[in-house]
Amino acid sequence: MVGVLAITLSACQSQPNQTNQPNVTAPPNIIVFLVDDMGWQDTSVPFHTEATTLNSIYRTPNMQRLAEEGVMFTQAYASAVCSPSRVSLMTGMNAARHGVTNWTLRFDQSPDPKRKNIQPPDWPLNGMAPTAGTERTVVATALPQILSDAGYKTIHVGKAHFGSAGAPGADPQNLGFDVNIGGHAAGGPGSYWGKKNFSAAWRNGARIWDVPGLEPYHGQDIYLTEALTREAIKELDHCADEHQPFFLYMSHYAIHAPWEADDRYTSNYADAGLSEFQTKYATMIEGMDKSLGDFMTWLDQKQLSENTLVIFMTDNGQPKQAPPNLPLRGSKLTPYEGGSRVPMIVRWPGHTTPATRQSTPVIIEDFMPTILAAADVALPNNLPQNIDGISFLSLLDTTQIKSSSANTIANRDLIWHFPHTYDGPPYSAIRRGDWKLIYWYADQRTELYNLADDIGERTDRSQSHPQIKIDLAAALHQQLIGRNALFPQILK
Repeated sequence: MVGVLAITLSACQSQPNQTNQPNVTAPPNIIVFLVDDMGWQDTSVPFHTEATTLNSIYRTPNMQRLAEEGVMFTQAYASAVCSPSRVSLMTGMNAARHGVTNWTLRFDQSPDPKRKNIQPPDWPLNGMAPTAGTERTVVATALPQILSDAGYKTIHVGKAHFGSAGAPGADPQNLGFDVNIGGHAAGGPGSYWGKKNFSAAWRNGARIWDVPGLEPYHGQDIYLTEALTREAIKELDHCADEHQPFFLYMSHYAIHAPWEADDRYTSNYADAGLSEFQTKYATMIEGMDKSLGDFMTWLDQKQLSENTLVIFMTDNGQPKQAPPNLPLRGSKLTPYEGGSRVPMIVRWPGHTTPATRQSTPVIIEDFMPTILAAADVALPNNLPQNIDGISFLSLLDTTQIKSSSANTIANRDLIWHFPHTYDGPPYSAIRRGDWKLIYWYADQRTELYNLADDIGERTDRSQSHPQIKIDLAAALHQQLIGRNALFPQILK
């Protein structure tokens, strides 16, 4: 359950303007364009050092334009599954600290199956909450609440997946969004089609997956990605008319299951030799890219592009049903690069050096401090959570890459934590420099890779570099303990 981030920084709170002209000193607008379940190579933009087969299949011209006008982050990371990534984005906390380390849906119910030899921890499976009082939640002040308090109009469109049904996090408006369009507890739609009312009823599915709030499109021949884009632009029109700064979190359900072809683009792949699944997947990617282009066009038309920070990202790697994102190993839910390394592009005219590539590793909890720094909004003094993320603003401009903050972000450890039995055994992982260690809880086994010369994680260096293995294992343990991580229990 993945996704992409685009951030456009302009503001949306009504401000007096006697000349009825935009205030050139206004804070930047913010659009976070987050794609769900899209892999590192599921685009025509080559994030690897050379183009790959998948780059030649998929059509993402608007991602290409964004990359030409901004900075490509070639080593950007999320969690390997959706809810952990999304809670990290909203709170600035690493998943090991906030504890929402698996996907959420039904109140007090975990998706983890029972295993004979290992048991997941008692984790906050009801997601995040703004205040205490709901069992099995993590309390945090979310990014949109801070921006709203600072005068931004905060708009949520699309997939939320911050908390289980009936819990506070299921409604984005409980987390500081002024507007919520289509967001609720589920991490996928019942259907992508308006003619099916965006409902799972057509396939006898549980109605908990039905996308709420889009009744005007019911019965129409319209794809969900397009409907959400239109609704988001309506909200942005109000902001532009009133010269208000806005934070738009455009969180597409695409390209998460159920995989249904976006018929607008099917003919583009008729002669590509793709399977039925691959064709559906490709059309969903192209429809997502069309949405990105619609927002870029809107910004140009409203003359807001220059004062807008755009961040495009996805929430995890491609699903295992999709083609492997070679040269990366693994897919969504796995500890390998294919599970957590994702495409990311940032454009902010005057702050980003166009058509550049940034190889410094960043991770999804960095978004909260980065966005607040860009908006010149300070963290509240009474914040209930500790922030793990670091602002990556210094990485956007090639003249700033030797700054102290750039060195800090480049030299830190990155941590992943999945103490669950859903779709595989529990694990934790750490990256330090080019070295990456994976620890498997069930058999207490480690794997060690050097990503600089083995991006595909094919050669385990645990035996040939025992001291590095020992050092990273100790650092991983220390980091997890320091963040009060929850651990699985090995059963006798």
